[in-house]
Amino acid sequence: MKFRDLTASEVECRVATASEKGVSLLLYKDARCDMRILDETVGAEYWQRKHELINGNLFCSVGIYNKELQQWIWKQDVGTESYTEKEKGQSSDSFKRSCFCWGIGRELYTAPFIWVKAEMKQNNGRWTTYDKFDVSEMVVEDGTITKLQIVNSNTKKVVFTYGTAEKDKVTTQIPARYMDKLVSTLKDNEIELTTIYKLYKVSDLSELNLSSLNNIMEHIPNIMEWQAAHGN
Repeated sequence: MKFRDLTASEVECRVATASEKGVSLLLYKDARCDMRILDETVGAEYWQRKHELINGNLFCSVGIYNKELQQWIWKQDVGTESYTEKEKGQSSDSFKRSCFCWGIGRELYTAPFIWVKAEMKQNNGRWTTYDKFDVSEMVVEDGTITKLQIVNSNTKKVVFTYGTAEKDKVTTQIPARYMDKLVSTLKDNEIELTTIYKLYKVSDLSELNLSSLNNIMEHIPNIMEWQAAHGN
C-alpha cells in the first residue's frame, strides 16, 4: 500500500528544546491527518483501528483490507503519555505511530535539525516562547525532505530554510575538502558524532547530503546547546 507524501499544510511544528537564544523544532502530524489520508487512499470502509492494553501500555492496531487477498492486514505500535490527557494522549499517539508503520508521514523522520530564533521569556527559571511556527513549504522526493521553509506564525517572516527545489540526494558525494572541514569543526567544538547521527537521522557522515552539511555548519552553536541539554 503506497500513501502520498504529506503537504506543508498538514505538517505542524512543536518546540523540542529552548534556550535564551531560541528553540529547536520538531515536525509532526496529527491524528486527523492520518484519518484523512486513510480515507482518501483506501476508503473509509476499508480501514479500521483498535486499541488494547499490553503490560500496562496502550497499543493501537491499524487494519487495512486487502481486496486481492480478501483479508485484513494489521500493523501495530505503542503510544506515549500526553502531558495533559493521559488516556487520550496515548490513544492518539499510538494511532499516529501505527500509521507511521504503514508509511504515512514517514518522510518526517528525514527532517533536518531545525533551530530558529524566537522571542524568549523565562518561566519558573526555564526558557520558553509564545511564538508559533508554521511549515510554509516542503518538498519530498523519494521519501526524503529535500526542501523546507518555516515561518513565524505571528510575524509571517521566514525563520528557517533548508535545501533547494532540485534534488539533493543522500547518495550525492560531498567533496572531500568539505567533509574534512566538517570533521574538524565538530572536533574543535567537541560535538560527538552520535549527536549528528541523532539529529540528521544517519548512521555515518558519508550519508549526509550537501544541504545537511550546510545546515550543520550554520548551526554549530545550536547543536552544541542541544548536545549539552540531552547529554551524550
